[in-house]
Amino acid sequence: MFRTDKAHPWHGIPIGDGAPAEVTVFIEIVPRDTVKYEVDKETGYLKIDRPQQYSNVVPANYGFIPQTYCDSGIAELARAKTEITVNGGDGDPLDILVLSEHHIPRGDIILKARPIGGFCLIDDNEADDKIIAVLKGDKVFEQYEEISQLPKGILERFEHYFLTYKSLPDAPNVCEIAYSYGREASFEVISAAIDDYAKLVGKLR
Repeated sequence: MFRTDKAHPWHGIPIGDGAPAEVTVFIEIVPRDTVKYEVDKETGYLKIDRPQQYSNVVPANYGFIPQTYCDSGIAELARAKTEITVNGGDGDPLDILVLSEHHIPRGDIILKARPIGGFCLIDDNEADDKIIAVLKGDKVFEQYEEISQLPKGILERFEHYFLTYKSLPDAPNVCEIAYSYGREASFEVISAAIDDYAKLVGKLR
């Protein structure tokens, strides 16, 4: 069987049988983009969120894990490990950055990735985790099993991006990185986001 309509990237694309160790990813933006795109929740098409601010460029292929949601489960994980006030999840699919040696020319594609860790980002007192992953089969990055194995410069680039990507002149920064975590903890975060999604779908039905 085959589809005659376009699947919604958030709801219609399976996360994959190997989750959370291997996940399907929908890529929204790539490092060469000068505009931040994101999926429109109603239509499933990419829309312009905002131009990238100043010289701040996304440091890896950026998107989300389908059929996940950041709500109470994600918020509880964050509260358990930080003293920063966390009012809830950010209400979006779980974000993910995918490292690859290959030039991926644009977003609006799907791929398979292996999570190796992540950051617990608190954005305006909402938990907004960022999973770090490597492209499945990538001959340069497939060697990395844990985020701690990545070169220091890559991690610093990630941290700088997330601490500054919403910064504006004369406005306070609303983003904080509460902590980072390794592969096993990233599996826990992904599983919590899957559970949050199941609850969301249950409510909508």
